[in-house]
Amino acid sequence: MIPEPAISVKGLTKRYGDKTVVNDVSLDVAEGEIAGFLGPNGSGKTTTIRLMCGLLTPDAGTGRVLGRDILREGRAIKREVGYMTQKFSLYSDLSIEENLNFVAGLYGLRPARRYVADTLEDLGLTTRRNQLAGSLSGGWKQRLALAACIMHRPRLLLLDEPTAGVDPKARREFWDEIHARAADGLTVLVSTHYMDEAERCHRINYISYGHLVAQGTVADVIEGAALTTLILEGENTPKAAQLLSGAAGVEQVAHFGNTLHVVGRDATALRATTERVAAETGTALRNSDTSLEDVFIQLMGASQDNMQ
Repeated sequence: MIPEPAISVKGLTKRYGDKTVVNDVSLDVAEGEIAGFLGPNGSGKTTTIRLMCGLLTPDAGTGRVLGRDILREGRAIKREVGYMTQKFSLYSDLSIEENLNFVAGLYGLRPARRYVADTLEDLGLTTRRNQLAGSLSGGWKQRLALAACIMHRPRLLLLDEPTAGVDPKARREFWDEIHARAADGLTVLVSTHYMDEAERCHRINYISYGHLVAQGTVADVIEGAALTTLILEGENTPKAAQLLSGAAGVEQVAHFGNTLHVVGRDATALRATTERVAAETGTALRNSDTSLEDVFIQLMGASQDNMQ
């Protein structure tokens, strides 16, 4: 028997006045899966997350989260979900331990002292327990926020751009922590703008201005975009960029140091144009794999802003 997905929603729609910010979104997330949620600012990612965890009621659509109906059992869903917002939302003038004691009280955890002590130890916060939250670096604030989200032992963790403003080392440690917990069965849905983070997810879902436009593994999404990527290299890439902009077959031109990434869907036209420009500018042409960032930019460019 196939187990029920941790998240299974169909046709989720949310409107504010005449603006539809989430439009007919359907997706499944398996238990123990880390699912990435990508999309530009204002695309509906946060609203969709809030619909799924019972913080908002959809105007249309149905779904089940952790085996419970999102329309009728929102309160029960909330108790089994850990939700980490993109903005640090704990009390800056309380210590780490005091913040966790407060959260334990909100969830009615008993004995609170044991839950707090176990969580401090689990997240490596014991030696800092008396430090004020407001004095923590971005990485330690992130660790405290995660501790507050998982102390009540949720089955689903929703992370809304959790590593914004955090240094690369802290980001890597955070993701190691998330993967370890997913291996133990915790389901994770994370929204992010970082392509390297999206690549750490088991599957990704790309939402653009309320519409879900791509789903699957990173390899699936890149393959489905059917893009060709070429690279020009040399001192004259600024001139090459001018010649390539708007030329036949060219849909993206991006500088990366002394190289130029040239992307398009029509492989034949793209190569013909790029070969011509390479000859005119004395730059070297080579093939390249299409990146997730190339796909991200392509999907953004093909979508219409529903809030305009």
